[in-house]
Amino acid sequence: MDRTSTLRAPSESGYQIPAGAGIGHAHLKVGNLDRSLEFYCGILGFKLVARFRDSAAFLAAGEYHHHLGLNTWESLGAGPPPHHSTGLYHVAIRYPTRRDLAIAVRRLLEAGVSVHGASDHGVSLAIYLADPDGIGLELAWDRPFVEWPRTPEGDLELRMADPFDLDALLREADA
Repeated sequence: MDRTSTLRAPSESGYQIPAGAGIGHAHLKVGNLDRSLEFYCGILGFKLVARFRDSAAFLAAGEYHHHLGLNTWESLGAGPPPHHSTGLYHVAIRYPTRRDLAIAVRRLLEAGVSVHGASDHGVSLAIYLADPDGIGLELAWDRPFVEWPRTPEGDLELRMADPFDLDALLREADA
């Protein structure tokens, strides 16, 4: 496909992706597979499901076939992509409970990983950081649907970056 061509929506108007659709997994190009496995498995706690020689690994939370793929097929020894370029902004990892998010953040900090930001988006709490290859990550916990903020008209009201008390969140890791 010519990247400079103009895209046009199909003639069928009103189409929406089915509500049950979702993102199945993310596959990330990394510079050093072992370093990435140490981060994603050793710190974040993903399970190594399968490894393909020294060039790829597939990770999961629970019994899924894989939530993350890591490979060095085009990136062995490479550094992070330049800022101000197109590409992945971040991958969000959603935790089932607020306490689970707190435990993950505490593990990151204990491992010396820098947190770049923390925001309350109304629908979720989000912690921002980068993996060892500079790939953006968001660790998040979604509030229950009934607690999502709404406009007076009933529309969803996303907040971009309301701060929240990170220390209070971290105290929940010990609860």
